[in-house]
Amino acid sequence: MVRPWAKNASLALAASILVGTVVRARSVEAKAGFDSPYTLAQTYNTALRLVRVDMGLTITERDPTAAYLMFDYKSTENGQHAVPGSIEMLESGRSIKVVIQLSQMPRYHEQVMSDQLAKKLRDEYGEPAPRPAKRDAPDGGGEAGSSAAGE
Repeated sequence: MVRPWAKNASLALAASILVGTVVRARSVEAKAGFDSPYTLAQTYNTALRLVRVDMGLTITERDPTAAYLMFDYKSTENGQHAVPGSIEMLESGRSIKVVIQLSQMPRYHEQVMSDQLAKKLRDEYGEPAPRPAKRDAPDGGGEAGSSAAGE
């Protein structure tokens, strides 16, 4: 005979495991970001200064060529415990896609950093210069067209 409280306890345990799995999966996927209209160099250098100088965080790894930073994130919510964080920058045509991840923190921490970086870029560089459109293939006009006409 199964006791009623044992059946309810089993259901509660299964539900808590399911909720824990969903919450953990959401925290890994959580990230904030924005499209930066500034150059990759401007965005990377500003992110580096934000993390190291403005926030006083320890940079654990960085690569300007691959355009990413990894750092130890600390906030008043997690006390002296540092959690890993990263900022990645990817060229995407006319802008730089910035992705900030603090997987062990609530999403609003990522959003606050994202907002701080966007503001710092505007404050330091002003309005961004228009970025030229990338050309997939050369147009028919240039030097090749004029030399053929001259022959």
